[in-house]
Amino acid sequence: MRMDTKLIISLAVSAVLIGWAFWVVSPRSEPAPALAQIVDGRQIIDISAKGGYSPRIVEAKAGVPTVLRVRTNGTFDCSASLVIPALSYRAFLKPAGVEEIAISAEEAQGTLQGLCSMGMYNFQIIFR
Repeated sequence: MRMDTKLIISLAVSAVLIGWAFWVVSPRSEPAPALAQIVDGRQIIDISAKGGYSPRIVEAKAGVPTVLRVRTNGTFDCSASLVIPALSYRAFLKPAGVEEIAISAEEAQGTLQGLCSMGMYNFQIIFR
């Protein structure tokens, strides 16, 4: 191989690696928070649990009785082990189904954090 060819290949590989590094460390914008729905005077929040929680951020109205519905569908990872410290809630969710968690109007204040038992996956409900 000629020296020019080696130099060109080396520069091309370097450019690809530098581009990849910038892509990995560049800040990502967070998606807009999901909004809770109010049905018959109760606030409904739907979260999916599988390979993490989605949506990760939900905005809800403070002081309104709320039902958090956590849906699973073939969930066998650690997101099936849900912990909500502010509610003293800890449960292993069924691999498929819906778990409804009641949040009183008094508890529907500030930011409520849910996470898996390992702390790897999380979500937030921001009551405003």
